[in-house]
Amino acid sequence: QVQLVESGGGLVKPGGSLRLSCAVSGINVKYNTMHWYRQAPGKVRDMVALIRPGNSTDYLNAVKGRFTVSRDDAKNAVSLQMNNLNEDDTAVYYCNAKLHWGRGTQVTVSS
Repeated sequence: QVQLVESGGGLVKPGGSLRLSCAVSGINVKYNTMHWYRQAPGKVRDMVALIRPGNSTDYLNAVKGRFTVSRDDAKNAVSLQMNNLNEDDTAVYYCNAKLHWGRGTQVTVSS
């Protein structure tokens, strides 16, 4: 059974940072493309970042230069370092692999 469990969300002021983590079981993150998505109220779910088995990455244009996705093969986990956050980053953030989703973690950016 595949499980993805996100953590690390919270309330942060504009310009602040958060680090999200996704603990994975049932699949090996080293051999799968891992994604982070986000969904704000009333909006579609957008792909924010991905990391491929070969370590290449892609990012949503709006987060390039501010977010960094990484993978910890030893812990079978992926992370999303988010810097210089702004209010448009407010959303529920989800970890994804193939058809498997976590339950999400809320990120709120507000002064």
